[in-house]
Amino acid sequence: MPYGLYISAEGAHAQNKRLEVLANNLANVETTGFKRDLTILQARYAEETQRGMDYPGSRTINDISGGVLVKKTATDYEPGPMKRTGTSTDMAVNGDGFFVIRKGGRDLLTRAGNFMLNADGRMTTQDGDPVLDQDANPIDIDPEAGPWQLTPDGGIAQDGQVTYLALVNPRSLGDLVKIGDNCFRPLAPVRPVEPEQRQVVNGFLEMSDVRPTLEMMDMIEASRGFEANVNMIRNQDQMMGSLVNRVLKPA
Repeated sequence: MPYGLYISAEGAHAQNKRLEVLANNLANVETTGFKRDLTILQARYAEETQRGMDYPGSRTINDISGGVLVKKTATDYEPGPMKRTGTSTDMAVNGDGFFVIRKGGRDLLTRAGNFMLNADGRMTTQDGDPVLDQDANPIDIDPEAGPWQLTPDGGIAQDGQVTYLALVNPRSLGDLVKIGDNCFRPLAPVRPVEPEQRQVVNGFLEMSDVRPTLEMMDMIEASRGFEANVNMIRNQDQMMGSLVNRVLKPA
């Protein structure tokens, strides 16, 4: 089978994966705290080099590119725009840092601050997962102790007492794994944000960092790349069919 078929098929697969990622980004344009994903593509070695039967720079035909492949999918942690809601339980981190929630027995990180209070006064996410304070305890607000307010440094003040929201940073953003529901699982211990750097805005939400226009432009580009590779597969298949027919044609 012509080697070009493999190259075109790999290219079509890479662009299809890119389209899936872009479609997921666009589906979360209005999702609070969502961080868009990026598809990282990489040039692929020739098949013999991939299998260790040759080496890069051997100055043979195997130095011809083997097409492109999907190296990985990375998350863009650029802050999203702030949206004013006026809701007291809506909070946004202004700067670095992540809120900490407890989901399924695990402490996870999130930038989505669209919290709520349940019937018992416990602060939770929209899915009912408790929001944690800096001592890793669920935050409870006594509905009978009077009004409460959020301080600029992320403290919940009520009846003369202040409970600080857990606000942490990973040592490296590469230590975070996106696991869905706007949550990230840290692969290494996290550290609290320094007191002077804690900034939490009340009545605002950090929205998705997806830019629809740019995502649509990338989607058009990926679609055309996918179509070009599919057309190359079709053309090479037709060429092979024509060659076979000529060879097998009776004299």
